[in-house]
Amino acid sequence: MKGWLMDLTKSIRGVLPAVLSALAFFFCVTILVSPLAVAQKVKQLPPPPPTPIYKPKPTPTPAPEELDVVRVTSNLIAVPVSVTDANGQPVLGLTANEFRIEEDGRTQQIAQLGDPEQIPLDIALLIDVSASVDARFAFEQKAAADFLRQVLKPGDRATVFAIDATARHIQPFTDAERAATRLMTLTAAKGFTAFFDSLLAAEKYLDANSSQGRRRVIVVLSDGDDTARINNLYNRGNTQFSQMENQVRFIERNQSEVLREIQRSEVTFYSINPSGNTMHLNVRVARAQKGMERLAAATGGAAFIPPDEANLPAIFQRIASEIRSQYLIQYYSDNKSDAVAFRRINVSAPTRPQVRVRAREGYFPKK
Repeated sequence: MKGWLMDLTKSIRGVLPAVLSALAFFFCVTILVSPLAVAQKVKQLPPPPPTPIYKPKPTPTPAPEELDVVRVTSNLIAVPVSVTDANGQPVLGLTANEFRIEEDGRTQQIAQLGDPEQIPLDIALLIDVSASVDARFAFEQKAAADFLRQVLKPGDRATVFAIDATARHIQPFTDAERAATRLMTLTAAKGFTAFFDSLLAAEKYLDANSSQGRRRVIVVLSDGDDTARINNLYNRGNTQFSQMENQVRFIERNQSEVLREIQRSEVTFYSINPSGNTMHLNVRVARAQKGMERLAAATGGAAFIPPDEANLPAIFQRIASEIRSQYLIQYYSDNKSDAVAFRRINVSAPTRPQVRVRAREGYFPKK
């Protein structure tokens, strides 16, 4: 038994080096061949697909944010106010606390009281050049030119209209001297009197070209008798207007329409009727004067009838003095209604019962 084991051991020892050598050879071959095999397998694989290019989706535009829109409407109301004593002389030096202003019966808070000397003035001067004033035109022309030089200060502006067969705007806004010079170039005409059209043209010009915070004044030198509209209707075959009664009714209807337009703008109306007492000889002319007085009362102005042309410069001077001493009350109306109905204004000076206060009767709110 012992001998058999010894023989087996010898056999193993003889074979073992060969086995180890074979294993070593196999191991080396495996190491060398494996990368080649792997390489061959990699080469046989198809090329990888191209890397996709990432295209980011555009960020969607956010929906507009719903905000509460606040609409601010200007309800600042400007009211020129004339204050005179028992002799008709201007009263200066009043403060805001001495005025009370009401709109449709409700007391309003005064936001600002403008100093008459510090508030710029825009004035439209309308002078009648029709056939009815031919005899005294030169004198009226000079008095009107002197008025412009007297009333306008630096920063003020004047525009001139000729009341002829049609409304004629002869001078846009300019200073006193240029307006007066242009006025003196006018000549008397022989046509009809387009009083209403001229007045409306002046109102529209002031409304379009005079900014808020400036006083707007219309001064008319005319008898107010509109013969142009009546003549136009008569020429169209309306023979009924040959009757004085129909002419008077027509004049009154036009006066009411013009009054509404004037009240829609912040205008103070003054008139000078150079016809004097002769206006009472004609019913239509007398009614025309009543219409100018109504315009003046509604806007806080005044209507004058000088007894003769010699008094014309004094009337112009009185208007100039009043315009230069007007206060400008400004307040924010507390009326929130969207209605465009007429709103009545009342201005008083409770602490000065002896003075006379004149202001426009009211206004139509802007749409």
